Amino acid sequence: MPPSDSPDFLPPVLVALMKGVVFRESDPVLWPRVLELSSRVRDYVGVVGLELILDEAEGYAYLRQRPPMEGEPEIPRLVPRRKLGYFVSLLVALLRKKLAENDAAGGESRLILSRQDMVDMVRIFLPDTVNEARLSDQVAGQINKVAEMGFLRKMKGDDDRFEVRRILKAFVDAQWLEEFDRRLSEYRDPPSGVSREEEA
Repeated sequence: MPPSDSPDFLPPVLVALMKGVVFRESDPVLWPRVLELSSRVRDYVGVVGLELILDEAEGYAYLRQRPPMEGEPEIPRLVPRRKLGYFVSLLVALLRKKLAENDAAGGESRLILSRQDMVDMVRIFLPDTVNEARLSDQVAGQINKVAEMGFLRKMKGDDDRFEVRRILKAFVDAQWLEEFDRRLSEYRDPPSGVSREEEA
């Protein structure tokens, strides 16, 4: 078997990171390689204007576009920005706030929520006349989208409960969270022509 820093291990690590987030818990074989090859990954992706974001404590790694340095021409984006619909944005915002509240309260390091918990979180921002069954179906669809983004993980053996993954903190930072009340005010009164039921 070649040594762990062999070039043979670099392509799988790069491909995995180019495709999305690598998690310690869900990629137990690849994760040690990400740690071992992190400096080489940074050198490699830096050439095309990307940077490696690696949080060893929380157990995730991903690539993001780095801002151009002074005097450097802007490099075309390799990592596209994802525009979120109103409903997905609302759910992501509420999950980020819930995670912050859990941390501030010194609760369990893992935040576990049921589908009903998330329905209840969203309900207060929707008209009282909304159909409960339809709301549950809509939130279920948004939960699936947020899970595909890597922010939620379905608990093993329980399709009704999800862990809020801590990588959410990296994408929704403290500065964004400070504007949360203003954002929620906008969510309560969405712009003209935007339905509260609009999907991404």
